[in-house]
Amino acid sequence: MTSSVPVIGVRPEAPALQAVLLDMDGTLVDTEGFWWEVEVAVFAELGHQLLEEWREVVVGGPMTRSASFLIKATGARIALAELTALLNTRFSEMIGRGVPLMPGARRLLAELSAHGVPTALVSASHREIIDRVLDTLGRQHFALTVAGDELTRTKPHPDPYLLAAARLGADPARCAVVEDTLTGVTAAEAAGCRVVAVPSVAPIPPAAGRTVVGSLEEVDLSFLRGLITGMHRGVH
Repeated sequence: MTSSVPVIGVRPEAPALQAVLLDMDGTLVDTEGFWWEVEVAVFAELGHQLLEEWREVVVGGPMTRSASFLIKATGARIALAELTALLNTRFSEMIGRGVPLMPGARRLLAELSAHGVPTALVSASHREIIDRVLDTLGRQHFALTVAGDELTRTKPHPDPYLLAAARLGADPARCAVVEDTLTGVTAAEAAGCRVVAVPSVAPIPPAAGRTVVGSLEEVDLSFLRGLITGMHRGVH
């Protein structure tokens, strides 16, 4: 007969971190300012000035959403498809001159790789942009990448994070996500992942179960494992 009484001093194994899913723009690479610079320049050529307050509206979202908002806000006479193609081309040209990494990004990626943690890059940016940025980040750090133009629904919907977790064979609840915008945080939380927010352009409000830090330099493998076990869960 097997006893159901737990052995004193033996703790049940804590849920393990199965994968780390990372956003790109504004999280790993300092490119959110690049996007805004391109948007301002393109709309200036179209005869329109963008208001600084619109920057927080378009940050972190898929290109189609951001471009649609700017067309509507300015009344610019340009088709959505034409504008998104133009913005992507200009941005691709800009990052071809080099992409600065966010503080702590290179160290975090190296640590995850050294410990064999399955890691995915999950971005609302298009495949063309991701592939160029990977030259700077290092393709070897990622088991897979998910691009915004490869999905019917991208952030703030949970689809990108659910897809990344599924392809890695991981339970979303045991995946740690690092994001810099509320759009991305919303997507990751809707997917059931544990999220650490590192705000870039716009502040991210506190919420139950959401961890907010000031920089990637505060995030390491131990910290991410703590998100899963509950050690670091909550507002910081």
